[in-house]
Amino acid sequence: MTTSGWTQADLPGFEGRTVVITGANSGLGQVTARELARVGARVVLAVRDVTRGRKVADRIAGETEVRPLDLADLASIRQFAEDWTGPIDVLVNNAGIMMVPQGRTRDGFELQFGTNHLGHFALTNLLLPHITDRVVTVASQAHRRGTIALDDLNWNTRKYSPSGAYAQSKLANLLFTLELQRRLTETGSRRAVSAHPGWAATNLQSHSGNPVAHLVMQIGNRIIAQDANTGALPTLFAASQDIPPAGYVGPGGYKEYRGHPILVGRSDEANDAELAAELWDISEQLTKVEFRASA
Repeated sequence: MTTSGWTQADLPGFEGRTVVITGANSGLGQVTARELARVGARVVLAVRDVTRGRKVADRIAGETEVRPLDLADLASIRQFAEDWTGPIDVLVNNAGIMMVPQGRTRDGFELQFGTNHLGHFALTNLLLPHITDRVVTVASQAHRRGTIALDDLNWNTRKYSPSGAYAQSKLANLLFTLELQRRLTETGSRRAVSAHPGWAATNLQSHSGNPVAHLVMQIGNRIIAQDANTGALPTLFAASQDIPPAGYVGPGGYKEYRGHPILVGRSDEANDAELAAELWDISEQLTKVEFRASA
């Protein structure tokens, strides 16, 4: 598989455009915010820790704004959307948690599924009337290990698996993009796309609570991983380039662990349109947020 050689230097100008990035106070989100602000975007850092977010924003050259958003709390998501006025050119659903011990969101959802999928599902649909160009959702290669248990999405009856719950949430991200694109195609010209960073060395891997898993990830970070600057390239590519609706971008190097961004494939389950529609319906029921293409 060849790579495109595309880097941050190839970003087009974003002057006059507004980009909202969740989880923009560290790792891939911080790099994404920095680079889009560098090329002229007004970047809104939607973050749980506003104090930390402001410190990050102060170090970014360009127009930035910090707004509170807790994706594990539907009330916070609704407040963010209610407070929003004006257009959003690009929404980047970047925030996420990875392989954490079992927990629950404020609304009682399994923590990883609730944060990584349901939080972004609700946020996107509530903001959709403002979005003019595209939604970029950050997924993961881990989706290939995932399965969607429609009868137990929140791990109420299954024995909890941190890696299994993470993989399910990342598969849900891709299914969300697939069904969102189907709905957008019926209502207009906006697009939904996804990206994954490969193996990027960020603080995402540091909260597993499992010493063995932590050691494996730290070894991988030293031997295999690329840094956050390179790991953010697929997101930046997906946010700025003319890629196909529901397109998926990842690193073009060995096993998609690292390298320059290209269009990549996904698992058969991630391409299952019927499953995507079923997951969408259940997500609407759980969040009480429905698809609304315009105001």
